[in-house]
Amino acid sequence: MKENVVTNYIKGSLEELGKVTWLTRKQAIKLTIIVLIFCVVVAVFLGVLDLGFSTLFDYVISLRP
Repeated sequence: MKENVVTNYIKGSLEELGKVTWLTRKQAIKLTIIVLIFCVVVAVFLGVLDLGFSTLFDYVISLRP
């Protein structure tokens, strides 16, 4: 009985994979570049934010008598 369930699952999965519309190489490269650019922009933004908070923290600490 378990073999039937597993076999049916694998057959169904392969059937569904056949219905998938896969990206072309050009689309995959374009979307990968977009994701990488987005990651760099977010990293720079967070770096600047971190630098600003660090500078503010250092300034507040320096005000202590």
